[in-house]
Order: sequence, then C-alpha cells, then structure tokens
Amino acid sequence: MSSLEDHCWSCSCAASNAEAKHPSSGANWLPSRADEVMSIVASALGNACGSLYDVRTANLIRRGFVLFAVGAILALVLNLLQIQRNVTLFPEEVMATLFSSAWWIPPCCGTGAAVVGLLYPCLDRHLGEPHKFKREWASVMRCVAVFVGINHASVKLNFDNNVQLSLTLAALSLGLWWTFDRSRSGFGLGITTAFLATVFTQLLAYSGVYQFTFPDFLYVRSWLPCIFFSGGVTVGNIGRQLAMGAVEKPHID
Repeated sequence: MSSLEDHCWSCSCAASNAEAKHPSSGANWLPSRADEVMSIVASALGNACGSLYDVRTANLIRRGFVLFAVGAILALVLNLLQIQRNVTLFPEEVMATLFSSAWWIPPCCGTGAAVVGLLYPCLDRHLGEPHKFKREWASVMRCVAVFVGINHASVKLNFDNNVQLSLTLAALSLGLWWTFDRSRSGFGLGITTAFLATVFTQLLAYSGVYQFTFPDFLYVRSWLPCIFFSGGVTVGNIGRQLAMGAVEKPHID
C-alpha cells in the first residue's frame, strides 16, 4: 500500500515538474491565434485599400478624359468663330490644315481643361469648403451656354475702343462666376487660370505662331483674360459635377 502511494506521489510530482518546465498549450495558442487574426485583418485592409485606390484612379481617369474632350471641342468651335470674325490670324500653311485651324489648339486646351477641372474639387476638399451651390447638371449646361455667349460677344460686339469691350466682358465674366459658382476657390483658381493662359498666349503671339488683329495688351487683346477666367469657372463647374457624381453614385445604388 505504501509503495502504491509512493508511486502516485512520484507521478504527480513528475507531472507538476513537466507543467512547470513546459507552459500549457493554451498559453501558446492565444498569441498565435492573435497573430493570425492580425495578419488576416492586415491583408483584408490592404486588399480594400488597393480596391479603393483602383476605383479612385479609374474615376480620375474617366473624369480627366471627359474634361479633355469638352475642352478640345469648345476650343475648336470657339477658335473657328474667332477665325471667321478675323480676331485671330494664322499663317497660310496653318489655314490649309484640317478644319482651317491649328492642330495643337484642341489638345492644348483639352489638357488645360482636364487640369483645371480636376483641380477645382481637389481645392474644395483642401479648403474644407465642399461646393454645394447649384449642384445639378442643368446649372452646368447653363454655365456652358453663358460661356459660349461671352465668347460670341467678344467677336460680335462693336465698341469705340477695346477698353469698353474689356470692361463689358469682365462684368459678364464676374456675373457668370456669381451666378454659377460664388466660391473663393473658384474665383482664385479662375484668376490663376486667366493669368497663366494669358501669359502662354502672349508667348505664342510673340513667337509668331499666330497673332491677334488690333492687339492692345502685349500682343493680345485686352479682353482675353476675361475669356480665360469665364472658361476656367465653366470647366471647374463641370469638374465639380463629375466629382460629385462619382461620390454620390454608390449611395444611390
């Protein structure tokens, strides 16, 4: 009997020593499962971020393509209008090309429209002022119509001097901004667009690529910044509406 008790006591002591030397399997299981769960969560988050990045990139490319097409079409139509009214003059070899216009004008204006149209919603988000004024496509189409009307007025209206025409177009451009935009970011980016585009046009006129009839503002017409300002606001509104549509579509579905 005593030998049996000694044997049981030795077995229990051996088991206790083994548990002391080797931690329980449950203690090892918890950290391993936690690491596995964390790796799964990290992988899921990485896949979600990658999918979101792909969706945003696709939307950005789509919006840029639409803005490029709009800018190229508007540039082609409005440039033909100015050529017909003898506001701008091109060399004879340029006039012999397709559509009697310079081939580089639609791509340049399309690229500028894409850049400006994509910058407007980005600047709104950076300033923390989402554009909510007249956010519907009907308003955007009216803005485009007014912009085309301002361009038509620049070649159709007859004033005694260019100063009066410039002041009139400036008032119309500010009215376009006030009617369809009314944002600080839109006004600031419109001024920046007008300045940069006017400088670029002056460089082209100075190099002899083309010229304006009766230039009165460093090789160009003094009302040209007004056209660029109203064009920047118009393209900006198109870019904003495209960005809003891309954000709101998942909620509608």
